[in-house]
Amino acid sequence: MFEDTFNGVKKNFGFGCMRLNLLKDGEIDYDNFKAMIDCFMENGFNYFDTAHGYINYKSEIAIRECLVKRYPRESYILTNKLSEGFFNTEEEIIPLFESQLAACGVDYFDYYLMHAQNKDYFEKYQRLHAYETVLKLKEQGKVKHMGISFHDNAQVLDMILTERPEIEVVQLQFNYLDYDDERVESRKCYEVCVKHNKPVIVMEPVKGGSLVNLPSVAQEIYDKLGSSNNAGIAIRFAAGFENVKMVLSGMNDTEQMKENIELMKDFKPLSEEELSAVKEVTKILRNQSIIPCTACEYCVNDCPKNIVIPKIFSAYNKSVTQDDFDFSSEYEAVTSANGKANDCIKCGKCEHVCPQKLEIRKHLENIAKI
Repeated sequence: MFEDTFNGVKKNFGFGCMRLNLLKDGEIDYDNFKAMIDCFMENGFNYFDTAHGYINYKSEIAIRECLVKRYPRESYILTNKLSEGFFNTEEEIIPLFESQLAACGVDYFDYYLMHAQNKDYFEKYQRLHAYETVLKLKEQGKVKHMGISFHDNAQVLDMILTERPEIEVVQLQFNYLDYDDERVESRKCYEVCVKHNKPVIVMEPVKGGSLVNLPSVAQEIYDKLGSSNNAGIAIRFAAGFENVKMVLSGMNDTEQMKENIELMKDFKPLSEEELSAVKEVTKILRNQSIIPCTACEYCVNDCPKNIVIPKIFSAYNKSVTQDDFDFSSEYEAVTSANGKANDCIKCGKCEHVCPQKLEIRKHLENIAKI
């Protein structure tokens, strides 16, 4: 089954298009994106991942302008998603899907994923016959493979895959910090996929960049290995599991792209020495009082006070891990044109959509006190 599902996908490294480089006016830097795509394709990689709401609805259009208009359709693999926030009736699913095809400029998606499935979302997708609708699209050739992206515990995943055996692939948040985390349950979710014989696509291998910029005491451990490529270590950790068929990385520039390509062109799993170092770093990170936010920005879209939650959390995390970091100045910079932590009205909309299940209101309250 794995071979059939991933037929035509070259290598094991995918381009996640949720965190593309932006210009000062907030538009995607098309020249930079084109250069990254060219580098990616020239090195034999061809898997691209997007969703309707990514980068304020700009990701799909950027893919059309920078990839679809410049490369033959059969030369790349394109994944899109059916996101919960964009439909409330069964009748709205097909028009949404057709708008996504138009935005991307394609006639079909290679993979179409039920986005961010958890217990509540799955119940909604079931009630509105979303799975049946996408299966009909598959029969029409507009979807080649149906899958899910998932954010919940292993028990819920097992339930979904049992009730929906037609799911072909599962996209999981999977990295060494979340591997045995009781909230994310990366390892247990991975094991559920193995049990159901479903290939895994990895998202958040560097946990939104938090496994790249490490506190000095953790960085010293990797430096002793003779390698300071923290992203590389995280990506290789995720890619080293047998049932992982694809690792997505959200890259911002060609330098990041080239570094990751070098890792994945001639992929080698982590050595025993490297795995031992990963365990040490994991222990250090878990003892830090950092907020495990991946900067997906789902919370920002729903915030009635326009609080840039991920940027505030990022500033706070830097203050915890970097001794000389000026938290006050950074906080003022990221909130100058947006809501501040103490503007939170505790409506809870952010927590409802947070894939990490963070206690966002509590964190904002603590930061407001600081």
